[in-house]
Amino acid sequence: MRLTLHTFLTLDGVMQAPGGPDEDRDGGFPYGGWSFPYGDQDFGVAMTGWFEHASAFLLGRRTYQLFSGHWPRVTDPADPIASKLNALPKYVASATLTSADWHNSSLLGGGGDIAAEVAKLKELPGDELQVHGSGALAHTLIEHDLVDEYRLLNFPVHLGTGKKLFRDGAKAAALRLLSSSTTGTGVVIASYEPAGPVRSGSYAFDE
Repeated sequence: MRLTLHTFLTLDGVMQAPGGPDEDRDGGFPYGGWSFPYGDQDFGVAMTGWFEHASAFLLGRRTYQLFSGHWPRVTDPADPIASKLNALPKYVASATLTSADWHNSSLLGGGGDIAAEVAKLKELPGDELQVHGSGALAHTLIEHDLVDEYRLLNFPVHLGTGKKLFRDGAKAAALRLLSSSTTGTGVVIASYEPAGPVRSGSYAFDE
């Protein structure tokens, strides 16, 4: 399976608590729910299209707990997102959870090497192993070059504080743009694939 990483981002790179005030208050984060005003039909079409390719999900502990508290309550079999999340395999990267009770969920982390376990998951047959949110897990995946495609939704807001997808000190790397579009509310949706090491040069005139 290809590993695809789906992340909501502010223009200054913050990914913390896009969906609600109580989603993640770590560090006293005051802006939870910042993505909500920008949801529209274009946004929904993009998300639905991605979920059509899901064969399994890989989630961090906090995102798993948020999802498992919400999506099992959406029981409409025609819902394109809930039907996938409720039915497909869900792998949870956590060193603290002792059980994962949502249907078709299993815990990773028993051996302590999440990166190695994810690499094995990618060898399983299927289309996409999708990661949604899951900031701490995303940092590990980026560090170990396990992401095959980044799907970044850039919202027209900047917050000045909060957890970031590409944290300070993260491995430097280049990306190649695969596609981009813009929703009616100004969300820029861009997909990238890894493109090797960072390349540099100079605009200075040769002496």
